Amino acid sequence: MARYVDGFVVPVTRRKLAAYRSIARKAGRVWLEHGALEYKECVADDVKPGKYTSFPQSVKLKPGEVVVFSWIIYKSRRARDRVNAKVMKDPRLAAMMTKKMPFDGKRMFWGGFRTLVDMP
Repeated sequence: MARYVDGFVVPVTRRKLAAYRSIARKAGRVWLEHGALEYKECVADDVKPGKYTSFPQSVKLKPGEVVVFSWIIYKSRRARDRVNAKVMKDPRLAAMMTKKMPFDGKRMFWGGFRTLVDMP
């Protein structure tokens, strides 16, 4: 069965990257405990503005910010929906959302993806 992936792109202020990492680790544990197969958060290392579009342009990256690209892998779309329903009800995640986040959520974007090619 093809896996299902949620992908996220978010701008994070460099000086708040440690705070973001702390929140991401906590969130990752919640997703994994509720059934996600993998949880990844990656900091841009080799991304440059493009002629028409790019990771920096997609989030309107500002000076002092870095792009974070994240994804969560699930067994299937059905599993994703089930896991996310549990995650959204988890009090640990709710507690994190009441605090000021170390990123601009208005410039974050995300989506769900069916797997096209899956190789080890």
